[in-house]
Amino acid sequence: MRRRTGLAIAGVTALAWGEWLNWRWSRALVGSSGGASAAVVVLGYRNRQARANSINRWRVRAGIRSLDADGAHGTCLIFSGGAISSGATEAQLMADYAKSVLEFDGTVLLEEQSATTWENIMNVIPLLGDVDRIKIVSQPAHALKARAYLRRQRPDLAEKLVRADDYRPGEWMVVKPLLALYGLWTLRGLTADERKVSL
Repeated sequence: MRRRTGLAIAGVTALAWGEWLNWRWSRALVGSSGGASAAVVVLGYRNRQARANSINRWRVRAGIRSLDADGAHGTCLIFSGGAISSGATEAQLMADYAKSVLEFDGTVLLEEQSATTWENIMNVIPLLGDVDRIKIVSQPAHALKARAYLRRQRPDLAEKLVRADDYRPGEWMVVKPLLALYGLWTLRGLTADERKVSL
């Protein structure tokens, strides 16, 4: 009985810890810029098949829900990711899923050359134009890493970063402890200032 209770407490603690870390990461390096226009940048994930995999499908859905509910003028969805194999690019697969399955009919731009997160950011910069707000969509740790990279490459554009809707309490809950562990490893190169939470 005690062993089961101990395991249950450990499980609940791990879930709460994963939830808390992902919540923190979703709120780091973002501000509250206003304005009518926005760009929502959706980062691709390794896609070796002929259609968007489950992670890319989730990112597309999170990207679409990150668009302003009022459909603000000048808002666009940017899919970023190059080809992993000889097939279509991650960006194209995500765009196809958004249009054909989710029936998204808004403005879509593609960045199809990137192979790394650094390149994702470097290559979307020319597509950001004069937007007032920038949202980067991925799992929270990955999105934070991308925001830090935008801050390093273009601090002026990083001032326009705002929260995306890629963190929701309870979503991916069972795997959030694993995402948190992986996130801690991938974010080890960020400075304390780049991890600062914006409330």
